[in-house]
Amino acid sequence: MSRCTAEEVTRLLPLVSAQRREQALRYKHVFGQYCCLRSWMMLKELMNGVNDDWEYNEYGKPSFRLSPLTSHLHFSISHSKAGIAVVVDSQPVGIDIETIRHATDELIDQTMNEEEKSRVKSQKSKEDRDREFTRLWTQKEAVLKAIGTGIQSFEQLKNILEESGEWKVESRVKDNYVYSIAFRK
Repeated sequence: MSRCTAEEVTRLLPLVSAQRREQALRYKHVFGQYCCLRSWMMLKELMNGVNDDWEYNEYGKPSFRLSPLTSHLHFSISHSKAGIAVVVDSQPVGIDIETIRHATDELIDQTMNEEEKSRVKSQKSKEDRDREFTRLWTQKEAVLKAIGTGIQSFEQLKNILEESGEWKVESRVKDNYVYSIAFRK
């Protein structure tokens, strides 16, 4: 993230679509603008320089049709203070990366079902509790990104992992962050 400067944001802006420029500029801080633009550039690199001919589902999630007769190329992007994550697949896919965050009782109660609340609250240390909360949060968000809806309400989050039978979720916990990827079984 050492290149996260206002100058770098200015350099990247003309390299992305108008829609992505608007999205990047909605962020109030240079860091968010940079991550939004850089993640898009990473996606374009992964997709071998394809153009910005995107299709959007009813919730605004984009995908790319490879040609009029072929399937879509699906992708998911996430960024946080911990880094930028991008995944591309021929099937719907979702990714979320989050810096390990403090899990308040209120947030746990709003976003977790009873079994998940118990799992988070039974952790021996505050660090373990925060790590488990963030792991479950990233799993939930990755599934919702794969489905294509994104988070619409905290209530929606409570049972999404139980209700997502067609999705497999893999998570990795690193020093100060967690990332999860959801993909079809």
